[in-house]
Amino acid sequence: MNSLLRVDASARAEGSRTRALLDGLENSLAPAEIIRRDLTAGVPLINDVWLAARDTPADRRTDAQRAALAWSDAAIDEINRAEIVAIGLPVYNFGPPAVLKAWIDQVARPRVTFRYTRDGPVGLLTSKRAFVAFAAGGTKFKSEIDFAAPSVEHILGFVGIRDVTFLHDEADIPRRVAA
Repeated sequence: MNSLLRVDASARAEGSRTRALLDGLENSLAPAEIIRRDLTAGVPLINDVWLAARDTPADRRTDAQRAALAWSDAAIDEINRAEIVAIGLPVYNFGPPAVLKAWIDQVARPRVTFRYTRDGPVGLLTSKRAFVAFAAGGTKFKSEIDFAAPSVEHILGFVGIRDVTFLHDEADIPRRVAA
């Protein structure tokens, strides 16, 4: 059984190129389970309560700290349940949309999705595959002004997802992607 976490970040509900690319990917994979996360519904920003909660052992967190991490915990649970993570990456002003950055802040947590070692950070979300649907009005994919694709690829690798495929044109979607 393959499971897919689909993360949509486009502000466009209709006419979104990234949503169309992800629709094609979803159809080609035909996953047994689809977990959907539309970031346009809102993503909480991290704050001092969130940071204190993150740094407090789970068994010592207050109710307020548990509440502060609830959205993050749910988002991380979605990633953990999925074998494949598919992210829509529309480019706004040369970078990823703010809601995608907020999602990244919520899911990149020390001791949960990565850990620090003497040799540097180690991602804990290994043996997952990612597809990133890239669309931009005037920014060419991986050009010198594309700050979105390298950023998302780096953070995926940072949390342990190193098998990353970018889809940046509808022709990039294979008829069937081996899962």
